[in-house]
Amino acid sequence: MVAKDSKVVTAELMNPYEKPPAMSTGQSLKTFFYNRETGAFMGRTISSWGKIGLFYLLFYGILAALVAICFWGFFQTLDPRIPRWQLERSIIGTNPGLGFRPMPPTENVESTLIWYKGTDNKYFRHWVDSLQEFLKEYITPGSVPGVGANIKECDYNQPPPPGKVCAVDVKNLKPCTKENKYNYHKSAPCIFLKLNKIYGWRPEFYNDTKDLPEKMPPDLKSHIENLKANNSLLLNTIWVSCEGENPADQENIGPIEYLPGRGFPGYYYPFENSEGYLSPLVAVHFVRPRTGILINVECKAWAKNIKHSRNDKLGAVHFELMID
Repeated sequence: MVAKDSKVVTAELMNPYEKPPAMSTGQSLKTFFYNRETGAFMGRTISSWGKIGLFYLLFYGILAALVAICFWGFFQTLDPRIPRWQLERSIIGTNPGLGFRPMPPTENVESTLIWYKGTDNKYFRHWVDSLQEFLKEYITPGSVPGVGANIKECDYNQPPPPGKVCAVDVKNLKPCTKENKYNYHKSAPCIFLKLNKIYGWRPEFYNDTKDLPEKMPPDLKSHIENLKANNSLLLNTIWVSCEGENPADQENIGPIEYLPGRGFPGYYYPFENSEGYLSPLVAVHFVRPRTGILINVECKAWAKNIKHSRNDKLGAVHFELMID
């Protein structure tokens, strides 16, 4: 038998189109991680890994530098306190929403029902604790950075100086105080209202009895007329009204008190994001609501440039009150 030429044998062994010899799974993995014959690690030699690593290091390094430069340039155009887009040019717009506290438990996040038993502490504890948590920064202003240095006592004839904020007193709103459990234990609860903050928004007050809207509640119109006769400065207020939505609700809701006044004083506006600013509050005290029945309540904020839309949550808020 004639032996094959050594060159022919070598060519056969190095034929790239020839199926490689069968290997077990373990041998394949070992060869993949490290091939002794070629010195390759995971399919690449050390020099190959070095070249591709250097490429990606330079590529992502340059990409990160470009992104950082873009962000730096972008933030140079922004002010941490003054929004770039304001009022009509912003998504928020020019019509503030009206909110209420306390809110139902988180498991009923979509609910607006305030329901409890006035004779049992465990049933109204959530509402009292929720209000206390909401009012924490009002009760202890020092918990908000900058409030101590900026806070000033304001009045209708003494607005805050530039860069300062007005104090919001929630400790003298009896019976709507922590010590009195916000009157929940007496089945005559207090609900707190606040307007959403819109930078630079200035209210246009209803301070003339000749141009009051027809839909404004009669008792609020009478209140404005009385103030005009006694102290016209007090008319620079964003008025607040709460009433039953339907005739039956109006019969069951009973008398209502507004503390410390019938609205949000005008000297708290405009909101300019000053350090430590706190939104003014109105505590609505339901003096004698009928128990054992669901009462639909709608509260509205009144200014010439506030439109009311409950569906869009503009200028009005709805909630239900039920006390067993």
